Amino acid sequence: MNKPQLILTIPTDILTATSLGIEGLARHRSPGSGKHFHGRSILIDLKTDGTVPGFTFLDEGGWRDAQGDTTAALAGVGRGSRTKTALSCHAFSCIPTDAYRSCHLVKTGGAILQLGAPRQLAHYSGHVCQEEMSPDDIAGCTGGSPGGPRIPRLYMVISPVQFLIMTNLTPAEYGWYTTHRPGKMVRQVMFTEIRNDQPHIAALSRYAEARKALQQDGNKKTKTIVFDNCLNRIPYQEWTGYRDGAEGGLYVGDRTGLHHYPLPTEIPESWHRQEG
Repeated sequence: MNKPQLILTIPTDILTATSLGIEGLARHRSPGSGKHFHGRSILIDLKTDGTVPGFTFLDEGGWRDAQGDTTAALAGVGRGSRTKTALSCHAFSCIPTDAYRSCHLVKTGGAILQLGAPRQLAHYSGHVCQEEMSPDDIAGCTGGSPGGPRIPRLYMVISPVQFLIMTNLTPAEYGWYTTHRPGKMVRQVMFTEIRNDQPHIAALSRYAEARKALQQDGNKKTKTIVFDNCLNRIPYQEWTGYRDGAEGGLYVGDRTGLHHYPLPTEIPESWHRQEG
């Protein structure tokens, strides 16, 4: 039997203790062929220390005992269970990002693609956010410097909620803004950049209007396109960095900084050709 692992599943936000490993759990959870079903996910292998989590959960106000429940789930796998649910919901926002060991993209049929080792894209030193801040003001809070003309980017936010957004902010700047913005901040965020407009999710006029608004107002930072089950509706091939030589992949951050998990330079043909 394999050593018990802790695996976080996104976007369902479930934490599982398992002896199946990443690939085994992906196939165990698959709904079937990608030709007929939708079930993409991201699996994150987390640190363990023997039979206990190798990290401390973030405070949740005491409504559950995440540390105790997870330790019990690992013990259950140690006694012979293949899988034990540690946390059935809201796991992403209570697990520190430095607990991640590796990130894997999963197709509906269960095929996995491991992303590259993370690098810290930004360390956030400033934490005061005001609505009237410009993108260049935000750049200063991320440790960057104001650049030239800004080109609107399209991001798919994957967790803690899924939506498609157009923005004048770089990944490092957006990671800061979404974890600091008054009234709309999130504790942690996971997102990726998308290469092209997605007309099967929203009318092309929505993208055109968002792009025009961002280009005409230099201080405007974001324009939401649509809230949707984006991970299942936007192919991995549409991610920036997928076989195009650009910097892309998965961005994960909190109020302290942003990490980047790059897509592999060489994506196996067998994985590329699988549907779903």
